[in-house]
Parts: sequence; C-alpha cells; structure tokens
Amino acid sequence: MFRLGKRLRAIADLVADGARIADIGSDHAKLLIFLVETGKVSYAVAGEVARGPYEISLKNTKDIPEITVRLANGLFAIEEADVINTIVIAGMGGILISEILEARKEFTTKVKHLILQPNNEEAAVRFWLMKNGFKLVNEQILEDRGKIYEIIVAEAGDMLLNEDEMKFGIFLNKHEIFKKKWSQRLSEINYVLSVLPESQETEKQKIIAEKNQIERFIK
Repeated sequence: MFRLGKRLRAIADLVADGARIADIGSDHAKLLIFLVETGKVSYAVAGEVARGPYEISLKNTKDIPEITVRLANGLFAIEEADVINTIVIAGMGGILISEILEARKEFTTKVKHLILQPNNEEAAVRFWLMKNGFKLVNEQILEDRGKIYEIIVAEAGDMLLNEDEMKFGIFLNKHEIFKKKWSQRLSEINYVLSVLPESQETEKQKIIAEKNQIERFIK
C-alpha cells in the first residue's frame, strides 16, 4: 500500500465512502490506489496529460482493476459512462485548476463534489466556484514538508463571497497554520516594499493594498 504524505492523506479523508472518483493529474495514481486498497472507493479514474506520468500510473495500477488510467487533457479523461460524482484536482496552480474546470464546464457543474488543492491563487478557485453554481462546504489548511496547503471542498449551491472571503476562505481563519501562512506573506510583502524602486509607484500601491487587507483580516 502507498504511504501517503500529510497533504494527500488529508485529501483522502475528505472523499466520501463509496464515491466514484476522478483524480486529474493524479501524481502516479497514489491517492486512488490508497482509496481503493483501504476500501473507501471501488471505482476511480486517473487522468494524466503527459505520457510519462500516464505510463507510471498504468504500471502502478496494473493489478488494480478498480482504477482506469487515461491519457487526456484535464476533465476530458472522464467519460459519461464512468458516472463520476467526485473530482479531485490537486497540486496545481489555482488559475490552472480554474481553467481545467472551465474547459468542460457543462460536465463539471453536474458533479456532486469537487475537492481542489491549489498550490497558489486560491482566490481564483473560489471565484470560479462562486460564478458557476458551487458553494464551499469545507476547507482545510495544513503544513506538509515545510509547505502550507489549502484544500477546498465544494458542492452544488449558491454562495456570494466578498473580496476577503475569496482570498482567505470562510472556514480557515481560526487555524494557527492560517495565521502562520499570512504572517509569512506579510514578511514577504514588507521585504518587497523595502527594495522596490520609488519609480514603481503603481506596483507599490497594489502591494500596500494587499498588506492592509491581510493585516485587517488576521489582527
């Protein structure tokens, strides 16, 4: 059985028992193998866009008939006959995740659960969800091997997020790791401001606005 790191294990814990799941950009199908071998799911699709990861995923799952591996771009790895109700997209930038969801929006909006783990630009993911008929039902934040990750879980429903909620989420602000993440970002901002040339006034004001937003939210 694959040993999952803290990040993937947190995602696994958010998958409902009996889900029919697709993992897009599956990182060699490690999450899906764990879910099948622990009996949590019995049908899964691993989608890979590059041949190298696709072949490794095929090799890793050759004795696991519950997992189908497909070489395809994004959600086009999923077929209607799969009857997928849960999609995982993890370990990518938030803008790329939003683009993947948008590229097959007519399918995405029929799915019961989205479990998304952007490496950055979380606000872009929350904005896409809000504009496309999804609501946040859970968010997690964790630190794994020195990096901080957010996991966003959404299902069909209406929500209206303000600018702060898109940037910071709606479930995370009580976590110590949340405070650590944004304190680190403040340190980065203060450094950038200390070295930014005076000629870049527009950029400076943009950075100061972000600094003020963070300080207001985490105080």
